[in-house]
Amino acid sequence: MVHLELFSGIGGFSKGLETAGFIFDSVYYSETDKHALANFKYNYPYAKHIGSVTEISNMDIERPDIITFGSPCQNFSPVGDGKGLSGKESHLVSYAIEAVRRFRPDIFIWENVKGILFAKHRADFWIIVKAFADIGIYRLEWQLCNSAWFLPQNRERVFLVGRLAEKCTGDLFPFCPEGYMHNESRDSAYYSRPIFGTVMRGYYKQPNTSNYLVCLKQYEKFKGKPIGNQLNRIRMLTEIECERLQGFPDDYTQYGIYGDEKKEIRKCHRYALLGNAVSVPVVAAIAKKIKATTLI
Repeated sequence: MVHLELFSGIGGFSKGLETAGFIFDSVYYSETDKHALANFKYNYPYAKHIGSVTEISNMDIERPDIITFGSPCQNFSPVGDGKGLSGKESHLVSYAIEAVRRFRPDIFIWENVKGILFAKHRADFWIIVKAFADIGIYRLEWQLCNSAWFLPQNRERVFLVGRLAEKCTGDLFPFCPEGYMHNESRDSAYYSRPIFGTVMRGYYKQPNTSNYLVCLKQYEKFKGKPIGNQLNRIRMLTEIECERLQGFPDDYTQYGIYGDEKKEIRKCHRYALLGNAVSVPVVAAIAKKIKATTLI
């Protein structure tokens, strides 16, 4: 199989599909951020970088079986400028639509922020859905998914999946981990009584003071005996904690290949890379459902 990951970042879709059991003979990726490129190259040395997504019409690659893309969300985000598809960042999704139209993969997956479903962006959302529908061969399904189903952060994202209609054997959505929404005690404990602490803000970008953790109750022990009780201690999130909050392996973002040289990635860049990534377990869960309801 062949995978094309547009707006690849650090490869959250590649990692999620890999976790779900997909095996690819070829992986192509498109990205322009130099730190994301370096990290992707380090973790996936066999993958081939194909440049900017704006050059998709000129890309000479084999037909992908799967195309994934978490296109820029700034203009759809509640904290953005609200320009929607007329904004220069979020407008780039048009190149992903062009890629789907050109290559006609068996499957494509689009991820974006919850804001795409807000009333002021609803027309833009339907423009995107119609563009995919007009290709004429796909069954389209979408749902708002939450990283909190798998990870200790509340991160709601829209996932839209297109599958060749002739290969669909069942519904993909609605989707939710079994028992999550039907267990009030679990929900209560999950949101109200965390054992060690709660993430107060999940934006991993500068200034670093935004990335902090309030530890509600933490005991330090020496030779098995408590030596202190710290309440409401505030500290920074570490890079590894941010990786775990997104479902990546520890130290996944520590290194990158710049040119031909392996270098450590600075902490501020690691925060930004993780903040822009998709949550791996969410992708993996959707991918497993795709495998179960699609002829692959």
